[in-house]
Amino acid sequence: MSFFWLTLLSAFRILRRNPLRAGLTMLGIIIGIGAVVAMISLGQGATASVQAEISSLGTNVLIVIPGATTVGGVRGGLGSISTLTVDDAEDIEKKVAGVTTTMYGSRSILQVIRENKNWSTVVFGTTPVFPDVRNWPIAQGDFFTQSDLDSAAKVAVLGKTVVQNLFEPGEEVVGSEIRIRNVLFRVIGVLASKGQSITGQDQDDFVVLPFSTAERKVLGTKFLGTVGIILVATATRHEIPAAADDIKELLRTRHRLHPSEEDDFTIRTMEDIAKTIAGTSRTMMLMLMSIASISLIVGGIGIMNILLVSVTERTREIGLRMAVGAKRAHILLQFLIEAIIMTAIGGLLGVATGVGIAHLLTTTIGWPAIINTEAVVGAFLFSLIVGLFFGLYPANKASKMNPIDALRYE
Repeated sequence: MSFFWLTLLSAFRILRRNPLRAGLTMLGIIIGIGAVVAMISLGQGATASVQAEISSLGTNVLIVIPGATTVGGVRGGLGSISTLTVDDAEDIEKKVAGVTTTMYGSRSILQVIRENKNWSTVVFGTTPVFPDVRNWPIAQGDFFTQSDLDSAAKVAVLGKTVVQNLFEPGEEVVGSEIRIRNVLFRVIGVLASKGQSITGQDQDDFVVLPFSTAERKVLGTKFLGTVGIILVATATRHEIPAAADDIKELLRTRHRLHPSEEDDFTIRTMEDIAKTIAGTSRTMMLMLMSIASISLIVGGIGIMNILLVSVTERTREIGLRMAVGAKRAHILLQFLIEAIIMTAIGGLLGVATGVGIAHLLTTTIGWPAIINTEAVVGAFLFSLIVGLFFGLYPANKASKMNPIDALRYE
């Protein structure tokens, strides 16, 4: 049997002598590797979720919202005053090249009542193109039409969460009535479920009304025709930058803004939003991985300390091996192999722990997780490097012992 295999078997026998001490030594490695694997998995899952959410809204969509305003010397933040109108949206669709559709709307959180049940939710007044612009299919019934918008019809389309809280399972939803601010609405459709957004918001918790109905009978407004948001769709994503510039120029002209004045609106593209969220996720992931790396360093220091204790306990054994012909390289290799074995076992357990944590968070709180093979392999190899680095000093110390002094050691 080769020297390497003899040394390997010897290392396993030595570790079996005190399994509790070996287990506690590996604990830092297990925690560190587990945290790294879990954070990478969750970070990549969050990134994929952002991309999927942006795709569901459409990469060829940009958002226009009211911006900061200054009235009578008092400056208000974004959206403090509605500076956008229905005419703005209609002008964008008519005059900006590349724009295929515009959708506008306003929203408020209100109490929705059905018989003896009630639910506080978002009430959103918008236009009939909502399902197309938002890429949101209808699960039951139909969406309201242009005729409903023109006549301010008292019809409503519900999100899945609202249905679950106002209706019993199996109960007929389409054709029933709900009440918002003492106004009766006939439910004509139910939107397909989209679930939670990456920010944890329930996307299905809202009621959609024709904009004219919401404005005049539910939400109310100081000035008819003001809107809280405009969504603009272009034929392709490549037309977004040019459309954004044209929309900015058009709105500044419509709002009679002096060249020295700031925009009283804000234009955001879905890619900008995706980059912001992805950047935040990446920053959080790097921060958590830095904390996890500290655990790896602590685990490596623990391994070094235990090996130093082991060197002291086995001084006579080291001296005996040297006396019968063991070379310095043999002693060095023996302790390095012990360190690598401990970190390898700790690394494997850490990978399993990290994968388990990622799956647990996915099932319990809905955080997306993607197990990346490269990340798992990289984390495991890093644990071996930690073992090699921190095992080098005690191994080197053992290999430099004087055989005579080691045999005399009590």
